[in-house]
Amino acid sequence: MEPMGAAAVIIGNEVLTAKVVDANGPYLIQRLREVGIPLRSLEIVPDEVDLIVEAVARARLRARYVFTSGGIGPTHDDVTVRAVALAMGRGVVRLPEMVELLNQRGSGRLHPEVMRLADAPEGAVLVPQPGHWFPVLTVEEVFLLPGVPQLFRSQLDTVLGRLSGTPVHVRMLYLGVGEGAIAGVLDRVALDMPHVAIGSYPMFDASLDYAVKVTVESVDPAAVEDAVGRLQRGLPEGALLRTE
Repeated sequence: MEPMGAAAVIIGNEVLTAKVVDANGPYLIQRLREVGIPLRSLEIVPDEVDLIVEAVARARLRARYVFTSGGIGPTHDDVTVRAVALAMGRGVVRLPEMVELLNQRGSGRLHPEVMRLADAPEGAVLVPQPGHWFPVLTVEEVFLLPGVPQLFRSQLDTVLGRLSGTPVHVRMLYLGVGEGAIAGVLDRVALDMPHVAIGSYPMFDASLDYAVKVTVESVDPAAVEDAVGRLQRGLPEGALLRTE
C-alpha cells in the first residue's frame, strides 16, 4: 500500500539541548490539520548525517510527504542536504538556478561557503515563493525547509498551497464522570467504527467544569455524527454535560 499523509523530521542540536524551543513542529501539526493531511510521525534528530539519513528513510516509509526543518544553511552543521541525498540514494549537485539567485542577491564576490546554499540532492527542483527571493527546495515530495521559524512558515504555506488533503470533522463531548465509567462504551463504539478516531482526555484542573473530554473525528461527517449518537446513548445517565 502506498504511504499516505505526511511525516516530519526536525533537525538541530539546539532543539535537543534546549537552546531553542521548537516552534516549527507545532506549526506544522496545526497547518497539516487545517488542510486535512494526516501527520504520521514527527521525529527530532541532531545535526548528524547518519541519524538524519535514518530518520528521513523512516519518514519516507511512513508517509507520502516528508518535511524536514533545519540544517540547510551555509555553516558546518548544515548537513541536511547531504543527508537527504544519501537517504534517497542520490548525489549532491549544485543548482545553476540557485547560483544565479545568490549572485543576484549578493554584492560583489560571494564567499564559497555561501554557495553551499545552491547545493541540493540530485533531481531536486526549486518552487518559487511569491514575495520571497529564496525558493523552496524539494525532491520527490521531500521538502527541505529552513529552521528559522519565519522562513519555515512562509515556505510551508507555499508547499501546502500545492498539496491537497481531506478536512477532518471533529465533535467533542464534555463529561462529568471519570474514564472508568465510560471506558466500556468507548470500547464498543471504537470497535464498531474503526474508521472513526475516538480520543479520551481526562482533566485534572479543578477550575474546569468537566472530568473528561472525548473527541470524535473522521473525514466523513455522517460517521462522526453516528459515533456521537452511539456514545450519547451508551453513556451513564447524567454523564454528558455538553457537546460541541
